[in-house]
Amino acid sequence: MPKEEIVEGVPLEHQALTLDELARACAVEPEWVVHHVQRGILIGREGASIETLQFTSVDLGRARRLAQLERDFDADEDLAALVVDLCDEVRRLKSRLRAAGMA
Repeated sequence: MPKEEIVEGVPLEHQALTLDELARACAVEPEWVVHHVQRGILIGREGASIETLQFTSVDLGRARRLAQLERDFDADEDLAALVVDLCDEVRRLKSRLRAAGMA
């Protein structure tokens, strides 16, 4: 019988990404991330300065969707943010309907 292997890891929602890691994961420049944080479109966590901001997996997903909309559809950042917000809200509402047994 094979010996069981124990694998340890950190859940993605608890793993913080740095500014550079988030930019690399989204295929954008760090300046793009900084600009979106300054505009309030992305929210970083626990940073004493913009360079020390940390981002969660939720931030990563949002940043990827924003970058894709801006790149693929040449959408301006405000429009991309609105689309991402609306898509997130639709997902939340569908989840609530499923939980209530209505979907």
